[in-house]
Amino acid sequence: MSQSNGREAGRGPGQERHRGAVTLRRGAIPSSTADQRLLDSRGRGDWKTKDAWRALRILAEFVEGFDTLADVPSAVSVFGSARSAPDSVEWQLAEQLGGALARAGYAVITGGGPGVMEAANRGASEAGGLSVGLGIELPFEQGINDWVDLAIDFRYFFARKTMFVKYAQAFVVLPGGFGTMDELFEALTLVQTGKVTRFPVVLMGVAYWQGLLDWLRDTMAATGKIGPVDLDLICLTDDVNEAVRYIVESEAALSAEQEAVREEAVARTGADQQAAAVQARDHD
Repeated sequence: MSQSNGREAGRGPGQERHRGAVTLRRGAIPSSTADQRLLDSRGRGDWKTKDAWRALRILAEFVEGFDTLADVPSAVSVFGSARSAPDSVEWQLAEQLGGALARAGYAVITGGGPGVMEAANRGASEAGGLSVGLGIELPFEQGINDWVDLAIDFRYFFARKTMFVKYAQAFVVLPGGFGTMDELFEALTLVQTGKVTRFPVVLMGVAYWQGLLDWLRDTMAATGKIGPVDLDLICLTDDVNEAVRYIVESEAALSAEQEAVREEAVARTGADQQAAAVQARDHD
């Protein structure tokens, strides 16, 4: 009796998808993602029975992310296209950037996939820095690249996005597509509205981003949809050293501002206590 070892015709190695501790292959891979099933209004009839369990799964992703990344040192989140080839300008730029950030003492956080993400992870890893990858379940599975030291696979985009922001001191955005634009404008919105403590946003690839910045200035700002000062939230450069210097200086300036606020609060509290003591003495 011959043994097939599970390798019957048409059952060889193929696609693989990871969902936390679960690995799915071949026919076990569902046709939709967890995000799609959560947000699909056509499945409304299932909400009462399934969404309560999804809420627990979502909570578990946040707990896993917070617990895993709590001890990560100061980090920079780097975004860019998964489709960039190793011989592209943005790949080389991302690899140099990853190394420079690591040498400056930062961990590098990416989406953990190929292209620009892999290049930044490789640069950080080869420079001796911590290389972090936050993967996501997608219909076209990308997998975590080999240069990631610490990886988390997420089902839900919004849980993953929280980790990119919460554990980063800055964002660096290289040429990319819709996902890259999504991360860029979410970061700018959070900073503009004061939902997060101000942090630097760097665009690398002047030729790629200049048209967008021109439109932001000449159309969006010119018609009052954003303020002129909002354009100052973005640093545009092709120089890796300039990008890292901008991040370091921005972090130092923010730390100095926060320290000044703390000192002012302490001085105000001391003055209030002294005034209260004088008032109490005058009443005696």
